[in-house]
Amino acid sequence: MTATLERAGASRAAPARGRPRRTRHRLAVLGFLAPAALGFALFFAYPLVATVVFSFTRYDLINPPEWTGLANYAYMFSDELFWTSVRNTLWFVVVLTAGRVLFALGVASVVARLRRGVGLVRTLCYLPSLTPPVAATLVFFLLFRPNEGPVDSVLGWFGVEGPLWFADPAWAKPGIAAVVLWVSGDLMIIILAAVLDVPRDQHEAAALDGAGPVRRWWHVTLPAISPVLLFGVVNSVILALQLFTQAVVAGSAASGSANVTGSTGDLGFPGNSTLTYPVWLFTQGFRYFDMGYAAAMATVLFVVSFAVTALLVQRMRRASHQEEGT
Repeated sequence: MTATLERAGASRAAPARGRPRRTRHRLAVLGFLAPAALGFALFFAYPLVATVVFSFTRYDLINPPEWTGLANYAYMFSDELFWTSVRNTLWFVVVLTAGRVLFALGVASVVARLRRGVGLVRTLCYLPSLTPPVAATLVFFLLFRPNEGPVDSVLGWFGVEGPLWFADPAWAKPGIAAVVLWVSGDLMIIILAAVLDVPRDQHEAAALDGAGPVRRWWHVTLPAISPVLLFGVVNSVILALQLFTQAVVAGSAASGSANVTGSTGDLGFPGNSTLTYPVWLFTQGFRYFDMGYAAAMATVLFVVSFAVTALLVQRMRRASHQEEGT
């Protein structure tokens, strides 16, 4: 009887010895997560909260912030250059999203069907993405320099007079879009990997059913790589919403206002055609020192980016569920 009680007491005491072990395990997990959690808190959570708070204040980086409520957000509706930057940014969102995804998908589809020289072609398409944005923009500016660049020289052989390119409001945005498309090799590599990962037996089954190359590409390849295409769309939208360096460099070089220190006095040249949302945000915060208004613009940009991303992901999930249901 006594031995039975001792064994029962030992069995009841076993969980007590397990609690310190679980506690040590949780502390070890928290210890490994601490660097990432600390970095997230310092470099994302705190700046995000501070930006939202500053958006309700008048703050010039020198004097203490002064609470103004929704004044900064109300001022956006009467700021003409704010709406100009919104229109320019929406233009880039539409053009760059469609252009980058179609360009990357087209090149990836061609490269996937090549029999020889695949490595060379893949390398040549990817190398431009390694070019720094400033250098890439300056290269395109020199190529399209009015009356002096190689492009105008070639057009002159055919008796065609080239436009002012980056100095023309009608051509400045297409020129910047060309720069961004030229360095889209990173997205092409991602889509190429997805295309090559499509199971070969699906193509063989479609071919046995009489489907040609186009129908196999449309009904087999595209549905299989649709999640990767969604990633490309989301990535391109966010890239276009944050377009800054190419617009500043192109406008500065075309206006001739950039100096040896890299600063410029004519953002948005020519005629505010390159005044994107981030450029106007930068101007308000670091040229006019209206950090409260800049914080309000940054908050709006974050909300729009998050909403667009969430909407695209939701639509993609709904489409995939409908396809599985059918």
